[in-house]
Amino acid sequence: MKYLPIFTDLSGHWALLVGGNEDSARKLRLLLRTEARIRVVSAAPNDEISALAESGRIELLRRGFEDRDLDGVRLAIVGDAEALEIKDVAHRIRSTGIPTNVVDRPELSTFIIPGIVDRDPIVIAIGSEGAAPVMVRRIREKIESLLPVRLGVLARFAQSFRGAVSAAVPEGAGRRLFWERFFDGPVAQDVLEGREKPAREAMLRLVNGGAQSAPSGSVALVGAGPGDPDLLTLKALRLMQDADVIVHDALIGPTMLDYVRRDSLRIDVGKRAGRQSWSQDAINALLAEHAEAGRRVVRLKGGDPFIFGRGGEELAYLKARGIAVEVVPGVTAALGAASVAGLPLTHRDHANRLTILTGHDRNGLSDFDHHLLADPKGTLVIYMGLGAAPRIMADALAAGRAASTPVVVIAKATLPEQRVLKAQLGGLARLVEEQKVEAPALIVIGDVAALADGEIFEAADAGHRRLAV
Repeated sequence: MKYLPIFTDLSGHWALLVGGNEDSARKLRLLLRTEARIRVVSAAPNDEISALAESGRIELLRRGFEDRDLDGVRLAIVGDAEALEIKDVAHRIRSTGIPTNVVDRPELSTFIIPGIVDRDPIVIAIGSEGAAPVMVRRIREKIESLLPVRLGVLARFAQSFRGAVSAAVPEGAGRRLFWERFFDGPVAQDVLEGREKPAREAMLRLVNGGAQSAPSGSVALVGAGPGDPDLLTLKALRLMQDADVIVHDALIGPTMLDYVRRDSLRIDVGKRAGRQSWSQDAINALLAEHAEAGRRVVRLKGGDPFIFGRGGEELAYLKARGIAVEVVPGVTAALGAASVAGLPLTHRDHANRLTILTGHDRNGLSDFDHHLLADPKGTLVIYMGLGAAPRIMADALAAGRAASTPVVVIAKATLPEQRVLKAQLGGLARLVEEQKVEAPALIVIGDVAALADGEIFEAADAGHRRLAV
């Protein structure tokens, strides 16, 4: 490690900025977020820097750099050296021992300015020793997306109770456990969501009477989307990384568990054809068992918990037992599949209604409403329909839907191995059979299916053929 990451206290100290161009202004904006006194030296400052000087927020010396500008300075940044040689300016500053950064010139600098994620007083710095600034920016963006906006507010909230906690909770493991429970619990969640008044009242109760009480568990029913982890919501990702227990089904993406806490307990309760599966009653009991033991449980479901995910059954079961439960929606498979296929599920010229059905229910193959199957202005999206494809086709034809109605089968949507196969309704059953389509897959029936990007599977008198487009 060439550079030692450190945080420098600039409160009340002078920081020097040499330069007045846009690069210098960007560094000035960063310095203004500190409590430093700021001195800028520039013979030609831009409008932003001039306006800051006129407002009194900085000291501006409208000339070239002079050695006396370093009086009382704790840190210096060189954005542009204007008429002077930048190497000369950097050498003169460095020779005094003052930490010096020259913008985009690490070889002239004694320190570099990292990528910064600011949740004051929580600050995260990311550096690459100047080797990959674009990568640093990408990493910063990812971290920014993961951290709650009010994280700094939570830190200051906790700081305001440090004295009270120290007085009420003995030093050592007990105090550490108290703070872990606080940051992982509902009081911290209230602060993060802007409910500070009830959070303070709850914190006082926790400190004064509940410091030794057993932690309360919770369950989050989280939609993992159709498979691509990039489609997770920020809240889903945060809960996954906080969870003590992950109870997941078989339809989550293959890399989804890479995003959960390393030390979390992971329980696969997925239902797979031909294998012994967990019953829904057993899954309900499992969720309650871990929550009642004080653990944070995430029930991770493919798609959305409330779209053929049995989330409603689990929610009712947990609520009936007084267990804290929340639901985090996910990108349901219909929307994810439509996006990868370039398929609008509604369209002013083709479909003004959308119906989502399931090919299987608790009694086996579903019974379909013939009015829905026959609706020429409606789009049908059928989940879990591969095994029922022959019956779906037959029922739709019997209901009066034309054999030439466009259909599309989208398998493993949003994953690298996704397949989008287009056909006509009269060839649906054969498509599924001959192409050996594997679950998870959706069947879309309606005129909008013709708009999908994918492979065409056509019926002909001599049989069937597949044409790549």
